[in-house]
Amino acid sequence: MDVIKKYFPELTEKQEYQFSVLKGLYTDWNVKINLISRKDIGNLDEKHILHSLGIAKIIRFTDDTTILDVGTGGGLPGIPLAILFPKVHFVLLDSIGKKIKVAENIAAEAGLENVECVWSRIEDEKRKFNFLLSRAVMPLPDLVKVAQKNVAKEQRNALPNGYICLKGGDLQSEIFPFRNKAIVYELSDFFEEAFFLTKKAVYLPS
Repeated sequence: MDVIKKYFPELTEKQEYQFSVLKGLYTDWNVKINLISRKDIGNLDEKHILHSLGIAKIIRFTDDTTILDVGTGGGLPGIPLAILFPKVHFVLLDSIGKKIKVAENIAAEAGLENVECVWSRIEDEKRKFNFLLSRAVMPLPDLVKVAQKNVAKEQRNALPNGYICLKGGDLQSEIFPFRNKAIVYELSDFFEEAFFLTKKAVYLPS
């Protein structure tokens, strides 16, 4: 919790509680289903929760924004962001049913009422959203190809609707097709921990 409060000191008491229960929930589920690398589970707050919240350093979603978390796995980045933005609606989507059941359980145990978990492929999701998020799920060109139908036209945020993806490493070839539109944010500009030296967030307006 300390590393989360360090960068998000404005948390309410309820939000602090919700973040505090995530570690136990993910640790328990990780024994049953391999959601997170065994060697990383001890660093959940920094490497997974705070990493997910890197998106909140790029944009503060306005109330009633709709978000689709593509390939959410066990609910990352959607669940941490849903805690931070309780008046934003998050749909967590994954094609693996057992992972969606975990995300659904964790969201319920954390008392999140703004989260909907869907067992489906992105190709089969018909609804439209202000933003589509992903965390190392697929290359950006592939995501745009299958999900551009899901980006809503109605705007309600400081940034135009589009995609926000958490990535690592060299992204030159991946973002080359969007080189005139994509913005790459270095997460090390927001978080001082060494883990974030190679971590990035890519924003692409639709």
